[in-house]
Amino acid sequence: MSWWDRLLRRETRSATSNSFRHATGIFAPDAPAHVSAIAAENLASVLACVTAISSTLAGLPIYAYRVAPGGGRTEAPDHPIASLLRHPHPRLPWPDLMEWWAAQTLLYGNGVLEQVRDPAGRVIALEPVPWPSVAVMRLPSGRLRYDFNRDGVPRQLMEEDVLHLRDRSDDGLVGRSRLSRAADTVSAATDLQKWTVNLWRNQGTPSGAIKAKGPLKPDAHAQLRENITKSIAGARNAGRILILDNDTSWESMSISPEDAEVLASRRFSVEEICRIFSVPPPIVQDYTHNTFTNASQASTWFATLCLTPWARKIEACMAAGLFATTDAGMSIEVDLSGLLRGDAEARWQSHKIAVEAGILDPDEIREIEGWGPRKAKPSPGSLA
Repeated sequence: MSWWDRLLRRETRSATSNSFRHATGIFAPDAPAHVSAIAAENLASVLACVTAISSTLAGLPIYAYRVAPGGGRTEAPDHPIASLLRHPHPRLPWPDLMEWWAAQTLLYGNGVLEQVRDPAGRVIALEPVPWPSVAVMRLPSGRLRYDFNRDGVPRQLMEEDVLHLRDRSDDGLVGRSRLSRAADTVSAATDLQKWTVNLWRNQGTPSGAIKAKGPLKPDAHAQLRENITKSIAGARNAGRILILDNDTSWESMSISPEDAEVLASRRFSVEEICRIFSVPPPIVQDYTHNTFTNASQASTWFATLCLTPWARKIEACMAAGLFATTDAGMSIEVDLSGLLRGDAEARWQSHKIAVEAGILDPDEIREIEGWGPRKAKPSPGSLA
């Protein structure tokens, strides 16, 4: 047994006094109720925010760069890590893996990927490790150990063997989800949704009622119902005149003020959850307070205030984990210019500015757009 193995075993035996277990659900010290991440995602606004962030990050290109000692950088498409980013998992392409990783971090505050290595120690794949199955231990040396089960088999990984993406942490070691920090808000939104669902399941509210001055005999009651059903019920009878006799009158019924207040509260809960995730409401199809100005700026706010911090976290996490011991001059970038892929006008306007400023030439623009260099025109008098 090597000295390294003996050291690791000694650290493992003495780690129990310095161990801690992460929280698998949404909680707060004074929260009125425990709400799991799965239950929180039943809220359409939570699902929409998590999907908007994780799916957008998954759709952005990611590159490996070689940084020169004197400054400047060049893309390194032939570097092994660049190849890993293109094919990170035997069954999961990069967009699927990134979407999973980001969603785990948004819901639980932590997302863990195992660095699968070949016998030479090179990283050849990234394997998802669901956070609810992970227990983290801090060893006496200060290093972290990750204990989890995979297919019923206990596994242990040291911190250099994982990529651990964290939301804001309280202890600097393990992240805490934004949902747990706003547990009261999430719990209230969840209770409000349950109340609304039960209201529709258990209460039937008619559109109106027929009032009679005296009691109706069963035959008259049945006849009146039949006549109304035949005369005004259904799409074909819409707009017909209702004729009542026998001293009866029609009284319309509308939604009560209490029910209207519940609807307003549900709309407000959408805004609250958008604030938790720093997602502009129009991104999750909430156009309640839209104007032309803020609607056109929503994508810019989303990119600047939400996606950019997450992209920076991902870049730093991957660079520290993948280039920690080798290739210190390498870096990783999540290219936010990929957001322009769906906006042809903005994309070509930015290309035009780059050419006019002398930053890029037309052939470089063609390469960015996936086209080859422009063919040289034959000179006058030459054979085509």
